[in-house]
Amino acid sequence: MIISIASGKGGTGKTTIATSLALSLSNVQLLDCDVEEPNCHIFIRPILESRNPVSIPVPGVNQDKCDGCGRCQEVCAYNAIAVVNKEVLIFSELCHGCGSCTYFCPNDAIEEINKKIGIIETGRKNEIQFAHGKLDIGMMMSPPVIRAVRKHINKKKTVIIDAPPGTSCPVITAINGTDFVILVTEPTPFGLNDLSLAVEVVRKLGIPFGVIINRSDLGNKKTDEYCVRENIPILMRIPFSKKIAEIYSRGDPVVKELPEYREKFQGLYKKIKEIKTG
Repeated sequence: MIISIASGKGGTGKTTIATSLALSLSNVQLLDCDVEEPNCHIFIRPILESRNPVSIPVPGVNQDKCDGCGRCQEVCAYNAIAVVNKEVLIFSELCHGCGSCTYFCPNDAIEEINKKIGIIETGRKNEIQFAHGKLDIGMMMSPPVIRAVRKHINKKKTVIIDAPPGTSCPVITAINGTDFVILVTEPTPFGLNDLSLAVEVVRKLGIPFGVIINRSDLGNKKTDEYCVRENIPILMRIPFSKKIAEIYSRGDPVVKELPEYREKFQGLYKKIKEIKTG
């Protein structure tokens, strides 16, 4: 089973849930797809065994063949190409590497050049297989790095994916095609607003999901009321704890310092399996 952990906003405890669940189960693979700010490795502390670059193809123009017709600008959906006075200007930061300009160029004047945008590191911690991506500083195209991380999915294991926060393209790239989504939220107005947006996305993708309410004894009851109204299963409630905050701030796993939470996360996994099997 592939379980992705997502949240409509940052800071809800998504990584805490992902790492705690991975450390509580056996035969597990943990993939950190939050490639702009990967931090699962802080808590897992894996031994990294490989490091490979991630690149996307960006256009390069052969000026001897180019006549400045502007066809490449017309077909670029991302405004990464402009033709000014028959001179082709490439804005590689906007390029999605789709290859349309190369395909449609009537003069075969465009060739694709690989541009490095990040890296993938893989390794293990005891029985946990681990992989994460790191988007290079200044790069804006995280989905190709996320897809590169997902290529390491081992379907023989229980796969835990730590997705980026929010509801935009990186999140969809991370969770699409997974078997179940855990949405982590907090009982605040901001938490509820962003949870409702995340629920819309997951429903559009047609993926079964449930909610974990972190710091559940703070804020108000409107998140509970929303879940009841929308028939969304609440998988777990984690009360606010100064002890958990101290453990997290040290970069230590919660389930190692508080063993009782290991059983709770094992129970969480059983709930997910029950929901999946109907």
